[in-house]
Amino acid sequence: MAGRPRSFDRDTALAAAIEQFWRTGYEETTIAMLTRAMGVTPPSLYAAFGDKDRLFEEASTLYFRRTCEAVDRAVARPTVHEAIAAMLDDTARAHTDATTPLGCLMLTEPRLAAQREVLHGRLSDRISRGVREGDLPDTVQPDTLASFLVAVMRGMSGCAKDGGSTEEVLAIAGAAVAALPQTPHQAQV
Repeated sequence: MAGRPRSFDRDTALAAAIEQFWRTGYEETTIAMLTRAMGVTPPSLYAAFGDKDRLFEEASTLYFRRTCEAVDRAVARPTVHEAIAAMLDDTARAHTDATTPLGCLMLTEPRLAAQREVLHGRLSDRISRGVREGDLPDTVQPDTLASFLVAVMRGMSGCAKDGGSTEEVLAIAGAAVAALPQTPHQAQV
């Protein structure tokens, strides 16, 4: 016997949950806030998503997948400098997009440390490739540079959450790109 059809669109409700967690963080987000944002009743939320923890898990997984898609597009650029510049530019614009909450859920939510580690690993891999291909000096330590870039992105997120303009956040991105190590050949150009 089929159950009663849901009276809401799951994807729309999940997108609203992501935004609520993004705006207020996991700890400050209540079920009442979620049901209001999602346009569902508490019984519907529990029936569709389980509890707050499972809803957060599903919402943050979707958010992280979208973040990784953007990072993957950027790191596919031909050189590591182009890849990092594109990633930081995209990040600055995403952090200050007026159609979404300011900053970045993945970079600021304490519960998403594992996702930040995955991001760190992707950056470290791309930096390692840049060293192998001669885009970066062989003295560069990929894990250290990846940590620096994650810290820059977290700072960009904080700046945006504090009301920093797109131009201000882009300036931080530009300073980070300018700080990237260059090979002797690049320094002469």
